[in-house]
Amino acid sequence: MHASATAELPVAVIGAGPVGLAAAAHLVDRGIEPLVLEAGPAAGAAVREWSHVRLFSPWGEVVDPAAEKLLTPTGWTPPDPAGHPSGGDWVERYLQPLADALGDRVRYGTRVTGVSRTGRDRVVDADRAQQPFVVQVTRTDGREARLFARAVVDASGTWATPGPAGGSGLPALGEKAAADRITYRVPDLKDPAVRARYAGRRTAVIGSGASAFTALAQLADLAESDDGAGTKSLWILRRGISGSTFGGGEADQLPARGALGLAAKAAVDQGHADAVTGFRTEAVEHGSDGRPVLVGEDGRRLDPVDEVIVLTGFRPDLSFLDELRLGLDERLQAPVALAPLIDPNQHSCGTVYPHGHRELSHPEQGVYLVGMKSYGRAPTFLAMTGYEQVRSVAAALAGDLDSADRVELTLPETGVCGGAGLFDDPGPAPAEGGCCAPAPQPVRLGAPAAVGAAAEQAPVDGCS
Repeated sequence: MHASATAELPVAVIGAGPVGLAAAAHLVDRGIEPLVLEAGPAAGAAVREWSHVRLFSPWGEVVDPAAEKLLTPTGWTPPDPAGHPSGGDWVERYLQPLADALGDRVRYGTRVTGVSRTGRDRVVDADRAQQPFVVQVTRTDGREARLFARAVVDASGTWATPGPAGGSGLPALGEKAAADRITYRVPDLKDPAVRARYAGRRTAVIGSGASAFTALAQLADLAESDDGAGTKSLWILRRGISGSTFGGGEADQLPARGALGLAAKAAVDQGHADAVTGFRTEAVEHGSDGRPVLVGEDGRRLDPVDEVIVLTGFRPDLSFLDELRLGLDERLQAPVALAPLIDPNQHSCGTVYPHGHRELSHPEQGVYLVGMKSYGRAPTFLAMTGYEQVRSVAAALAGDLDSADRVELTLPETGVCGGAGLFDDPGPAPAEGGCCAPAPQPVRLGAPAAVGAAAEQAPVDGCS
């Protein structure tokens, strides 16, 4: 296929989630045709699976400007920018209307199973850059097809590949066998069947981010309800507890994010959750009564629990990109140039530097991983970061490098300086003068604090 013909092809956008749809809107704004390939039956398929969870970012930060420009002529009414949507709100009031505005540029029930250069596997050099991309897909009815594209923007996210309970990054021994007692999502406790599964029971929550905070706070709410007497959480942390464990609190520039950490702390302080620190799960065994027993790498055996909620982050699925020449960091599985900017050992949401098409590029020209997938295994992603990423990428694909390089993004500070610190270190201390919060101090567990309202209103976002 000649270069002129390749230029007439669409840009394939993988995923009709928040960032994928924003990418399509920016491409349309630039006069470039997108083709959005979504495995699910509707827009925001992954978001729909956590529709009961509220974002900690307000509407004003989760609506993309180019998307709003596309929506306005349809009669769309923008939500109150200060309000905090749930995942369901985000889908119903923004994502699905945006997909509808894009029309037949979005194809549902189309799972991408492979991407390559036409007639070139990853080994072949000859005329590689001149060949269009071939995208192999499988439709819901099992039919396979091949589509061609001038560029590929992978916004498929990481939702489908959650991290395991095992402290080594591998599933704990017995983890798969105990699948009927384990979930890797924040449970929807407003669903009667799900609520009955956790009410009056002992649940282990493994993780230390916003999702874990949400689960702890909601289980504490359940414990205080009429039908939740006896509900108890066991909070499993791989590190110790310090002043930064619960986030930035009142110092967080996203107040709802700070409130979420405070709600989790209240759950511990009020005795609804017991914290187990320095525990890296090695095995999930069964007690004499058949309930799961968590065994640590150090040999500790915890008392049996009824349920286990594993919230240890996500990782990218790179399997269908295997024929492309990607430049990925060996630790984070993020683009090489981006990885140092988002390393969770050094950065929190508010300390991530602005970045665009150059940091997202790969040896394979015309391929970009964007959104949560661009962060690989780093957990500090915010929707507004993804919107700026795709604005820059769309400008680069349009040949407007001045605009593409002019990346401007100010992220709200977390109230926690830096990132996660060293393996067993409780957290980094700020330089003299500080950046956003006092030096971490040990947390005394036991002071009473309000849980209920914060758990109900404490939203969550991608930075977890």
